[in-house]
Amino acid sequence: MFTKLKSAIVVGIEAFDVDVEIDAARGLPSINIIGLAQGAAKESKDRALHALANSSVKLPPKKITINLAPADLKKIGSYFDLPIALGLAHISGVSIPSFDRYVFAAELSLDGRLKSTKGIFPIGVFAKKNNLKLIVSKENEKEGAISGAETYGFSTFLEVINFLNGTLEQEKASGDTGLSFNKNSLYDVDFSDIKGQAKVKRAALISVSGFHNMLLIGSPGVGKSMIAKRLPTIMPDMTESEILETTKIYSVMGLLDKDSPIMLKRPFRSPHSTSSDVSMIGGGINAMPGEITLAHNGILFLDEFPEFRRNVIEVLRQPMEDGKITVSRAANKVTYPSKFMLVAAMNPCKCGYYGSKRKTCSCTIAQIKQYRSKISGPILDRIDIQVSVPEVDYEDLSSESQSDTSSSKMREKVELAFDIQKSRFKNSPINHNAQMNERQLRQFCKLDDESNTILKLAVERFAFSARSYSKILKIARTIADIEDFDDIKPTHIKEAISYRVLDWEI
Repeated sequence: MFTKLKSAIVVGIEAFDVDVEIDAARGLPSINIIGLAQGAAKESKDRALHALANSSVKLPPKKITINLAPADLKKIGSYFDLPIALGLAHISGVSIPSFDRYVFAAELSLDGRLKSTKGIFPIGVFAKKNNLKLIVSKENEKEGAISGAETYGFSTFLEVINFLNGTLEQEKASGDTGLSFNKNSLYDVDFSDIKGQAKVKRAALISVSGFHNMLLIGSPGVGKSMIAKRLPTIMPDMTESEILETTKIYSVMGLLDKDSPIMLKRPFRSPHSTSSDVSMIGGGINAMPGEITLAHNGILFLDEFPEFRRNVIEVLRQPMEDGKITVSRAANKVTYPSKFMLVAAMNPCKCGYYGSKRKTCSCTIAQIKQYRSKISGPILDRIDIQVSVPEVDYEDLSSESQSDTSSSKMREKVELAFDIQKSRFKNSPINHNAQMNERQLRQFCKLDDESNTILKLAVERFAFSARSYSKILKIARTIADIEDFDDIKPTHIKEAISYRVLDWEI
């Protein structure tokens, strides 16, 4: 007797079709699973057997073969527990009219209960795309439904059987995505909380408006982390495609909220300085996403930037340029998206007080140079905006009035710049000024004679690299967008240059 069911497997952040084929033939009683089943997938038959026994389903004394097709795709995860158990129940004589038009994905406990598993959201997207109904555990039903697929969630294996043979009625899970929300209600912090720091707030506004990477340099306690943590509050809402892609990533990692399994806020990731290169870019035996992928469409904040290991910092170079990372392992190769905005913070020296007006620096010149050398030239070159964060005067700190630079006012300017860039790049694969290539720079960053002269003098005076030259043009283009200018003005060039020249020289 032969039966076939549909399941799916997640590779990277996308789900792919897997046929679960089960055949019972004459021969010595046995059960074998083939089709490159690895780890939890290989153990699926054992969990299914116990779930069947504890659900009063008795297998026939035959030679049973379970094939997970396509056979050349490595199968990892517990998605196949439920379809394997259903197929075995069917060949055991349990009446199930049809498995057509269903995708099954759930882990089984030994007593027949359905348990949640990671990656249900991309499987739901796959089911919707192929006009299939999705059957998952009760814990995963909201995640599946939010993907847009017609989803049914169950608590036990027997409930699924009764639903399929028509003896149990079950309403499909709610597909309300909850996309109607108040932006201000998502955050407990606001830029109006920060006293002083007008220039740094301006740099933050420009950085977000063009999705430019930013480096904050200042003594301990001046507000670098406060500023970084408030950057998401001025970022525009994610588009539907960005929400979909970000939710897939967090579903694969099992990081979605069970009550509201959808990513509405832009990610803000802040890994510790002891993080490894694998945890940063992804990888491991089964090639899981890293911090740069979890920060996709959002912010990757690296506090105490020079304290990260050199190899960890250097692996950021390629994804910062390409917006994706390819993780290669012996068994497979997976590409993850990584379009993030890097925000790094560091002290001007090891003790943190070089240039401070309040405390004396205890570092020698050699120690300062050694500390700063941890950040290589190629990495600094890839950070568009580099700004010093000064100490705040007492008058600003003691002021009772809130800053007039609120997140809502800053976000209005950012949204204006985003709309301009959306129109500018409507026929292009990019979305932001920071992503422009050389051809687009020539097209959208034309300079008048005065601006050209200013930039030429700056390049000669500060020995800017070709990449720095491009960064200045991109920043100037963003400043012009914020101020709603079609053309780049000399003032825009001057301001852009100021964000590429650090005032922390020894």
